[in-house]
Amino acid sequence: MRTMHEAQAQHRRSFLKAAACAGGLILGGSARNLMAQIAPNWKNQIGLQLYTVRVPLAKDYEGTLAQVAALGYTEIEPSSGYNNLEPAQYKALLDKYGLKMYSSLASATDGPDLEKQLEGHRLMGIRYEKITPPRQGRGGGAGPGGPGGGGQQQPRPPQTVDSVHLQCEQMNKYGAVLKKFDMKFRYDNHAAEFELLDDGKTTQWDLFLAETDPGLVALELDVGFAYMAGQDVLAMIKKHPRFELWQTHDAKYKQVDPALTPTARQRACQITAFGEGEVDYKAVFALAELSGLKHFFVEQDTAGQGARDALGDCKVSYDNLRKLLS
Repeated sequence: MRTMHEAQAQHRRSFLKAAACAGGLILGGSARNLMAQIAPNWKNQIGLQLYTVRVPLAKDYEGTLAQVAALGYTEIEPSSGYNNLEPAQYKALLDKYGLKMYSSLASATDGPDLEKQLEGHRLMGIRYEKITPPRQGRGGGAGPGGPGGGGQQQPRPPQTVDSVHLQCEQMNKYGAVLKKFDMKFRYDNHAAEFELLDDGKTTQWDLFLAETDPGLVALELDVGFAYMAGQDVLAMIKKHPRFELWQTHDAKYKQVDPALTPTARQRACQITAFGEGEVDYKAVFALAELSGLKHFFVEQDTAGQGARDALGDCKVSYDNLRKLLS
């Protein structure tokens, strides 16, 4: 049975979807005021994708988490494991600094100890993650607190329509396993998901949207990478209001040659701290409720590569995002 909160959220999303279909979210004064009263207070739940601070984390893991929390971030999304801590230890570390972890790029691995891994991940608070197939020649997984996998996108074989069909089946299958632990399978896009497949008309992202079950699979929308790849993010959210998770890369992308492939476009863009690029995040966050957004994470692959260190970039991103959401 649905709770009152779930029913209200569904009613709100139905209202917003109808408004979008009717020609955009142009609400009258009373309707806009009503939506403002029931919308989440996004500025108090700004999260950080920890790939952004991978360099300082490698030098001082706990100290970096402490600084992330001190900047004002309240949620994190790990990219490559849990510092070799057991689940209870990692949860205690998060609690120490007032941090929550609902999503992780560090995967569980299919195998005999899969349920043990997922129990540990649930203990840490995770509600969105991947399960990867067993590694050849090795049984089991990385352990509940081990490195697990995840991280940034790895080289992959060429995708075909048939291979993506199989991938969607696997995502739904693992999503059904995760559902038993109150979790969903998560997948975040880069630019390659928008490349045309071997039929010359379909993309991997098209098939993910069409063939994965939203009740089992959460497609984490990397808003910045989608824009860098030449996508219309606002139209995407209006057509497919199923993005519970966002990553909020910002970038200077508008001068890139539109004739380039999505991956080439992304490589030609300049990734920036949040608020220093060209993504219109005010328009994007206006669709947060329609999208079904629950958690979002600042991410900057280039943090610390300019005049500021990585945490300095994180501060700029946090301040700019909180200002936008206030």
